[in-house]
Amino acid sequence: MADKLSRREKLMYGVGDIGFSLSTTIIGAYFAIFLVDVVGIRPGIAAIAIFIGRSWDYINDPIFGYLSDRTRTRWGRRRPFLLFGTLPLAVTFTMLWWRPPWDGMIALAAYYAVAYILFEAANTLLYMPYFALTPELTSDYDERTSLTTYRMFFSLLGSLVAFIIPLMMVGSFTPENAPRVITMGITFGIISALPMLLVFFGTRERQDYMEQAKPTLRQSFQAAIKNKPFLFGLAIFLATWISVDILQSSLLFFIKYVVQREAQNDMIMATIFVIAIFALPIWDWVARRWSKRWAYIFGIAFWAVVQLILITLNPTTSLGVILTLCALVGVGVFAAHVLPWAILPDAIEWDEYQTGERHEGMFYSLTTLTKKVATSIALPLVLLLLEATGYQPNVAQQAPNALLGIRVAIGPIPAVLLAVGIAFAFKYPLDRAQFAEIVQKLAARRAETAARE
Repeated sequence: MADKLSRREKLMYGVGDIGFSLSTTIIGAYFAIFLVDVVGIRPGIAAIAIFIGRSWDYINDPIFGYLSDRTRTRWGRRRPFLLFGTLPLAVTFTMLWWRPPWDGMIALAAYYAVAYILFEAANTLLYMPYFALTPELTSDYDERTSLTTYRMFFSLLGSLVAFIIPLMMVGSFTPENAPRVITMGITFGIISALPMLLVFFGTRERQDYMEQAKPTLRQSFQAAIKNKPFLFGLAIFLATWISVDILQSSLLFFIKYVVQREAQNDMIMATIFVIAIFALPIWDWVARRWSKRWAYIFGIAFWAVVQLILITLNPTTSLGVILTLCALVGVGVFAAHVLPWAILPDAIEWDEYQTGERHEGMFYSLTTLTKKVATSIALPLVLLLLEATGYQPNVAQQAPNALLGIRVAIGPIPAVLLAVGIAFAFKYPLDRAQFAEIVQKLAARRAETAARE
């Protein structure tokens, strides 16, 4: 398969991310406020439910990643998972948004913890093989950025839809709107699952990778922990996406209580993600002209500064100023969505050059696993911060300490994490020239092996 991909191939692969973006963004943006303001679970209890749901999921990622590395079928290593995982995703996503007909807070928390466990298992069954397809479709340095840009176009489009349409369907997150919430859950459960079928029918895997020996679990794990570019790329990814997760879970609280603009929720969210979509060619051009690493450093530094400015907003701030700052956030959000994902695949060739094997599934499984470990702590901490600062659901005016807690979650915490990502990006050990040299040597090695056979 040629390293240069057609536009159709990029589109058919990229469209798959709209499903993941819809489901994860809806959960990230609304699940906490749904549990607290609709179901009526205390923030501290809700934090425990989310922690259990995410923590139990730790074992899913390496298992599914390892299985996809060893799978050999006429459809390939990754694509069979995309075909058979759609229905479980739709069903388990819907379960998250149903309010059981009982009042015990512990029983409700237990239900949502179990529902979260089942959803994450179904989600992993799909996204792990999907992410692992990226380095298999092309080994070209810039084509991977382009392929990731296509994927992130649909990811941002999904986030845009997720931040607008559910709010239109639900209205305000209040107990009397619980029936609207489950209708939203059913609708987006189905919509989130269907794009995987397009990826299944629209992509093909490389036959030469299918013919490689099946790695053992120990070999796959050792290859990952000895891969310096992967470890640095993993640190960049984690710092960035924990920031995104914290921001997503805090943003509605910020809009509803700090700037008191709940009626303009859809306009504010649309501004962020429309601008992020229009920023797609900008960061793609920067990455091609300089490198992914420097594009990340500039983009994320810009975003961190804007997040710190956001905490100065209050109910008297004009809507024009709020939307302007949201537009600037959108510029940084795109860099966060694309560049860490574009950096990670380059470690696959470094791995093959060192070991003679490819472990895409294990690499991507460890990436998402460590993200889950971190966010299973980070997101509940946001809820615990609200609990500790005296947050009260559905009140007209939060106490000053609660408003301060929301501001801390929306500004300083993400900014510090983004600074950590920038620090690792400065030290990232694999540049464009080194990667190109590795790819050339691998091509020569494969040709020599083929000639001997």
